[in-house]
Amino acid sequence: MSSPLSTLLTRLDLERLDRDLFRGQSPNDGRPRVFGGQVAAQALVAMGRTVDERFVHSLHSYFLRPGDPKIPIIYEVDRIRDGRTFATRRVVAIQNGEAIFNMAASFQIEEEGFDHHAEMPAAAPPESVPSDGERLTKAIETTDHPILRFLEKLERPIVMHDLNPIDPMNPTVRTEPHLVWFKTSGALPDDPMLHRCVLAYASDMTLLGASLAQHALSWFDRTLQVASLDHAIWFHRSFRADEWLLYETDSPSTSGARGLNFGRIFTEDGRLVASVVQENLMRRREPKA
Repeated sequence: MSSPLSTLLTRLDLERLDRDLFRGQSPNDGRPRVFGGQVAAQALVAMGRTVDERFVHSLHSYFLRPGDPKIPIIYEVDRIRDGRTFATRRVVAIQNGEAIFNMAASFQIEEEGFDHHAEMPAAAPPESVPSDGERLTKAIETTDHPILRFLEKLERPIVMHDLNPIDPMNPTVRTEPHLVWFKTSGALPDDPMLHRCVLAYASDMTLLGASLAQHALSWFDRTLQVASLDHAIWFHRSFRADEWLLYETDSPSTSGARGLNFGRIFTEDGRLVASVVQENLMRRREPKA
């Protein structure tokens, strides 16, 4: 039986239909819509397949419609520009003839230059706390909440160790930054572009929770309508996604039914390797008539 990680890598190995046209598949695991991190990672794979000798250094994307996990996603790449140092690409993800997601990204050859970065926050090692999977198993032993049962069935290609988790069934206000360690559940090939695509996949995890936590809310609240609106990543330095990375997230603002979330990703030895920003929808659902 294939592992969750090998299954993820298979989904990131898009089928090439034409020079700039690709097709991706999604897991039909009971999610009502395609996981946003998967769409972002597949879109980045599609663009990366059209670029030579450059690595993505930034991407900016918008979630336009919920993706249907039951049907393939078509990725159409537009080669905006190829310069001596930088290359720019745009991709649209399509289902049933409609755009569900778009992304623009910039790629750069590796260069030497000035160097500084913010310090990593003080953080206990990942092994000092149980994994999220272990926490889930323990929670199911004490309560039979249907969302817990749903989460139990999901594939887990990313291992996460949350240093300051919130109980999703009894959330409390959290204003301080959230710290979680993550890495893939097994070794990855050495391709640096693949590691950036996997980070794009994982960066959509826990980030939106930063704005929810400011208001003692969680995904378990069925009166909430919550969705990612956009997602941006800046890649600063090389890293491996199969080695521990610390994800620090916080939310400086919620307003207008939207929450803003910032993230910084560090290697275990303290190097800042990526910065992430996401805005999300968060509103109370209209009561049914």
